Amino acid sequence: MTKNIPSISEFRWYAVQTLSNQEAKVKRYLDKFIDIEKMRPFIEEVLMPSENVTEVKNGRKIKLYGEDKKILQEPWAFVRGTEGIINFVGGDHPVALKPDEIDRILNQVKSTEGKVVPKVQYEVGELVKITNGPFINLTGTIDAIDPDKGKLRVSVSIFGRFTPIELEYWQIERTTS
Repeated sequence: MTKNIPSISEFRWYAVQTLSNQEAKVKRYLDKFIDIEKMRPFIEEVLMPSENVTEVKNGRKIKLYGEDKKILQEPWAFVRGTEGIINFVGGDHPVALKPDEIDRILNQVKSTEGKVVPKVQYEVGELVKITNGPFINLTGTIDAIDPDKGKLRVSVSIFGRFTPIELEYWQIERTTS
């Protein structure tokens, strides 16, 4: 006898807002306490799609509403009371994500697994200032970008000669002069 397991698109997913840098902590807490607090009938899975350093949304497969279309206080209070959670997206009236939204999120998670996406995107030809390392405070122009390695090649003027230097994203910042 095969157990009927609903597909991902059969669940209602809700997104919550978390405090910055609290996403993983919130997920660990929810994963740990779903069974302890007897929330399993309401919360099927906690998903924290993320790209390292970009916007993060927490999706939740939660049964928040009863058959009478009123919000169920137990799972609502459990999730809202988790340290690090600000609120559900939608506030006091959260709306489930649309199937195409959750499909997009899940596909993005799958395609970005193991990849690091820089917080700031740079372009070739852009003027930047070096903020760390032996060439600190020098300005230069970005010659090449290697997003897979998180590195850039910047040309700086040293003793009147332009010299290419390989730097990481975090070692530079944009400049206007």
